[in-house]
Amino acid sequence: MRRYSPILEGALLSTRDGLALDEWTAVPDIWRFSAEKYGDRIALVDPYHDPPSNMTYKQLEQEILNFSEGLRVIGVQPDEKLALYADNSCRWLIADQGIMATGAINVVRGSRSSVEELLQIYQHSESVALAVDSPELYNRIAEVFHDKASMKFVILLWGDKTSLSIRGTEEIPVFGYNEIIHLGQDSRKSQLSSNDTWNHDDYELISSDDVAALMYTSGTTGNPKGVMLTHQNLLHQIKNLWDIVPAVPEDRFLSMLPPWHAYERACEYFTFTHGVEQVYTTVRYLKEDLQRYQPHYLISVPLVYETLYSGIQKQLSTGSAARKLIALTFIRISMAFMDFKRIYEGKYLTMDQKEPSYLVSMLDCLLARIFAAILWPLHMLAKKIVYSKIHSAIGISKAGISGGGNLPTFIDRFFEAIGVTIQNGYGLTETSPVTAARRPTCNVLGSIGHPIRYTEIKIVHPETDELLPPGTKGIVKLRGPHVMKGYYKNPSATSLVLDASGWFNTGDVGWMAPHHSSGRSRRSGGVIVLEGRAKDTIVLSTGENVEPAELEEAAMRSSLIQQIVVIGQDQRRLGAIIVPNKEEALLAAKRMSIVDTNAMELSKEKMSSLVYEEVRTWTSECTFQIGPILIVDEPFTIDGGLMTPTMKIRRDSVVDLYKDQILRLYS
Repeated sequence: MRRYSPILEGALLSTRDGLALDEWTAVPDIWRFSAEKYGDRIALVDPYHDPPSNMTYKQLEQEILNFSEGLRVIGVQPDEKLALYADNSCRWLIADQGIMATGAINVVRGSRSSVEELLQIYQHSESVALAVDSPELYNRIAEVFHDKASMKFVILLWGDKTSLSIRGTEEIPVFGYNEIIHLGQDSRKSQLSSNDTWNHDDYELISSDDVAALMYTSGTTGNPKGVMLTHQNLLHQIKNLWDIVPAVPEDRFLSMLPPWHAYERACEYFTFTHGVEQVYTTVRYLKEDLQRYQPHYLISVPLVYETLYSGIQKQLSTGSAARKLIALTFIRISMAFMDFKRIYEGKYLTMDQKEPSYLVSMLDCLLARIFAAILWPLHMLAKKIVYSKIHSAIGISKAGISGGGNLPTFIDRFFEAIGVTIQNGYGLTETSPVTAARRPTCNVLGSIGHPIRYTEIKIVHPETDELLPPGTKGIVKLRGPHVMKGYYKNPSATSLVLDASGWFNTGDVGWMAPHHSSGRSRRSGGVIVLEGRAKDTIVLSTGENVEPAELEEAAMRSSLIQQIVVIGQDQRRLGAIIVPNKEEALLAAKRMSIVDTNAMELSKEKMSSLVYEEVRTWTSECTFQIGPILIVDEPFTIDGGLMTPTMKIRRDSVVDLYKDQILRLYS
């Protein structure tokens, strides 16, 4: 039995020739639609692989069809799982869609994951074959996989087979990317030359409820779980993200996130249905590619925007003292201007359900307009002499879309002030992932925006599950066609987060903004605000509950702090584990005459004292304060197992690694 994507392979079917959006059954159906509509328009540019690639929409469709048919030739069957361990590139996309088009299920992960994690995912998913990014990745995992895993074949997406480890290549067939393409081309030519349509007794359609991919969660706590995402789940994203990103064929997107991250994956599928040009880049080349390609949109995680912010701040600080003072003064003025603008536009967040009187609201908005008008000339001057240079350096002429983690408020306000639009969104792997986002027409800072279409969100009491009114903190639950089918082979874990009515428990703490008919919050009603993870909550021995995200976000505003994890479970007061920015700390110590101007490094004691004062300064307005701090030298990294592949700090792992030092810290 051969399974197929009905519209993509419609050329061999006598009964399917429609291209309407509502007829898409499987994700690969989108490629025929895009090829017909955008044809010779450039779909993707992949400059950093060998060979560099440029493909039109028509070429991309044909490449996916050839790869898919090539997989069938080498024996891939519907519903089989194929592990796809690779990083972002055009060939990842083609392999991903080629696998889906056969009715098989791809199991995705990146090349930086540990051998143990890759093996665990391969075995748990019951994968039968492996597609890898490069000879380097294969050689790293070959010995363990040949000893402990069963593989029908291996596909090498990039590089030469002669670079592969000798062991196992004779026992297991290894195919290069081009070999699969050529096998598919020959098979398709044979089918098309026969002038016969398929015999429907031998073929069946991919169902929208079929599992399209297994995506393993990052595993901030415990082992990763296999999220079963169906074609329907992913098609929901493709059809409904335009409200957030109104892309048009002239737009250029810069792609740098790993595509096995649900956020990048869904966004890629979506953008290719609107005829945009996607350019693949990496962290290493991001800065120059922003200048070179001047993208209209950048879809990325908060860490990227924090890195851009740090680069801009560093650039400003390298100028003369006078230029630095002028630039920082302009930024403060622009931030104040935007604060007043937000008030009179009705985009001010509040938890208060009670509306102010109409007269008070009118006066409030009038005063905000007056103050904004006073600051406007200075803001426009700043745009001309300071911000225009920043814009030319980072591109992003329409919007940066942020998701996959918490966007710090100071980053949000900074980019708003300099005129770079950042739209914050929210989602989880289990929800395909986008569930809410700020729209271009309603970009309320501090929020994750309104739910996207066909998505219900409610806030419930963490213990009673009682529905809470707007403005009240609770657990965020959601429901919609993008919610996963469940965790693979793990019904008990599924039942913990997904109830019989289809409500998914996100595990996040948040609240919904109340609706006001007038005043500074009149356009903010219904937006969602997140306060952190419920399981991240620290319970002090005093019985007080603390959300560490607020403190960590405040402390990270200091240039002296590279990473921070707030601790204090079952203790009388909070503490923190901090990775300092040694270079910035040394410069600060020299400015403050703590060390001689010729000093090459700071002692542990001076570093600790300096960083502690920074923490106190930046967190002074927070509800809780941080007490003792532990300075550590080694950054939290993915390779070290202290960050997830999506660049979130594994709190439990950090605390476990430093448990002895934490014990001494509190003793």
